Amino acid sequence: MKKLMVSAAIVLGSLSTYATIIPVSNIVTQSVLMQEEYSEVQTEAIPEAVKAALKTAKPDATLVKASVNAKKEYKLEITVGDQKATVYADAEGNWINK
Repeated sequence: MKKLMVSAAIVLGSLSTYATIIPVSNIVTQSVLMQEEYSEVQTEAIPEAVKAALKTAKPDATLVKASVNAKKEYKLEITVGDQKATVYADAEGNWINK
């Protein structure tokens, strides 16, 4: 009789695990990042505010290549000594973290 009661408890206990509800917070969501399109521009076409910000932040930097997107954000490829870097700025010369 004891074995019958224990086995009944195990069966009932195992059936209750299938009836649990999965919380919505466990659902994985995916976000899609759009790659921004930059078009290359001449270094002379860069606004003076951006040039001044670059000169203030990195006085020994050399501007190698410049690009702009539709939001007038500038992608500047620079070299400092033997190191290369890419920095982003808006038309007013404010730095953008990307």
